[in-house]
Amino acid sequence: MTFIYFILILGVTVTIHELGHFIFAKKAGIYVYEFSIGMGPLLYKFNRKNDETLYCIRLFPIGGYVQMAGEEIELDEKIPSNKRLQSKTWYQRFLTVIAGVTFNFILSLLIFFIIGLNIGYTNPKTIIGSVSNDGPSYQNLMEGDILLELNGNKVNTIDRLKLDIKVTPDVIDNSYYFGISLVNESEEGIIAAFKYAIYKFTSLFEQILKTLLYLITGRLSLNALSGPIGIYKVVGEVAKEGLINILYLLGYISLNVGVVNLIPLPAFDGGRAFIMIIEGVTRKKVNQKIENTIHTIGLILLLILMLVITISDIIKIIG
Repeated sequence: MTFIYFILILGVTVTIHELGHFIFAKKAGIYVYEFSIGMGPLLYKFNRKNDETLYCIRLFPIGGYVQMAGEEIELDEKIPSNKRLQSKTWYQRFLTVIAGVTFNFILSLLIFFIIGLNIGYTNPKTIIGSVSNDGPSYQNLMEGDILLELNGNKVNTIDRLKLDIKVTPDVIDNSYYFGISLVNESEEGIIAAFKYAIYKFTSLFEQILKTLLYLITGRLSLNALSGPIGIYKVVGEVAKEGLINILYLLGYISLNVGVVNLIPLPAFDGGRAFIMIIEGVTRKKVNQKIENTIHTIGLILLLILMLVITISDIIKIIG
């Protein structure tokens, strides 16, 4: 079941992302050579009648791609110029580029909404519900207080309290004791599900951005990243906790893929969008051959990084 969940989670995440690019490319009239789920050796392919696109499933579930006319370094002269990516309006090209990220975000919100329908919405505010008179917090906190900051860190939600804060509790009979509890106000229904979806989406979005920032500043090393093998291990652990947790992981990974693809670096959707924004501001087109070369080099470097992360995952498991 772990393997099945793993394939489903990555398959759905990648398919939704690439489907976004594909739908908007087709809508704009861009020639699409191939719609592929997975990378590497071909497992299965088919064509549809009156459709130029080759639909493929490939061996390694580490990504996918929509190959469009105009993205190659040397332009394919067999394709009419009006069917190439560059011939389309700025808005058509921009929407095609960001559609993958947008679809990942929509999937994530939908998953969290479904979870919210099942578990309801609990107020995430860090409101003190009770304070024990024999606990370390008794002298400083009262029932109804709202925790806004601890040790210089903002903690206006429970997720932030879990993520950033270090508190030294009393140790009693080998158990940690804080002497406080938080208000647990729960709601159910469609409105509650919407609240849960929006809250969880924004909270996780913030956490992912912080993780990326920590990687850039060196507070986290590359060893903290996980590739498909690391994800497989996580799926196995989460699967033990039930279907809701599997859905939560799907929502989280879809959101993660969306945020990471927004990074304005070559080979990422964010890199292409960034160049287009520059074009929109300066009203000057970047040389297409140079841009495609940059993205191709970026893709090669990205694949090398993924290989390094995969090797790191294997070492962790062996260790």
